[in-house]
Amino acid sequence: MDPVKRSLYSLHFTVMLLGGTALFSQIIPLTALDITIGRSVFACLFLYALIKLMGESWRLDNPRDYWVGAGLGVIMAVHWITYFAAMQYAGVSVGIIALFTFPVITVLLEPFFEKIRLIWQDVISAIVVFIGIMLIVPENNLNNDITMGVAVGVFSALLYALRNLLHRQYFSHYSGAKAMSYQTLIVSACLIGFTSDDMLNMSGHSLLLLFVLGTLFTAVPHAMVAACLQHLRAKTFSLVACMQPFYGVILAIVLLGEQPNWQTYIGGLLIVAAAVYETIITGKRHAHSRP
Repeated sequence: MDPVKRSLYSLHFTVMLLGGTALFSQIIPLTALDITIGRSVFACLFLYALIKLMGESWRLDNPRDYWVGAGLGVIMAVHWITYFAAMQYAGVSVGIIALFTFPVITVLLEPFFEKIRLIWQDVISAIVVFIGIMLIVPENNLNNDITMGVAVGVFSALLYALRNLLHRQYFSHYSGAKAMSYQTLIVSACLIGFTSDDMLNMSGHSLLLLFVLGTLFTAVPHAMVAACLQHLRAKTFSLVACMQPFYGVILAIVLLGEQPNWQTYIGGLLIVAAAVYETIITGKRHAHSRP
């Protein structure tokens, strides 16, 4: 098979796995904090073993990078907790759509990190995302679980956008597996002391699910991304990544029996459309800015 086509199929499988992480918020009978602890520990161990197997050094280039990696890990810890909490409050379909406001949030934050200016199309995208969020929210009351889930999901998206921008600026010279191994190590170190009695007494089935989440649905996709980018353009990766809410919602409908209402479908369509648009226009901007 052509390597480009094979990489494209692999990328879709990778994005499907990442979308499937949301399902574990419903099938593992633990809190979002406990799920995050288990996920990070198993992901860290798997990625560390992978790095050793590849013969890559685990050391970073300079002392500053250790501090950067630690900061990114702390942000990732809070992002993962709020990610699973959003799904537990609002369900997978609504939670994953709320999370996918991050591409537009990223565009709004970029001027603070890079020498670019906000253009009117970005403002329109933000308005479209806001309308999509308003369609999903049933009432302006945080006592409503769905409203709370959307609020937590958007906060998680903000953290994810912030982590991605900081990573790109200060940590992108490391491989995906190496960067994630450090960040999952920090997540584990930060949260392991908050392990609950429920987690300490969990069943073998829950332990197995945490292992699958941390390895197959977390470590493996992040390791696969680097391989896919060897044959695909970054723009192609970004566009396919926009399929994550679609895969997540389909898996939730098929495997969990969720039944999103029409507002969720329309709001989700608006949010994903804005994400796709921003991905395309960002790629064009970068192409025009090259010398």
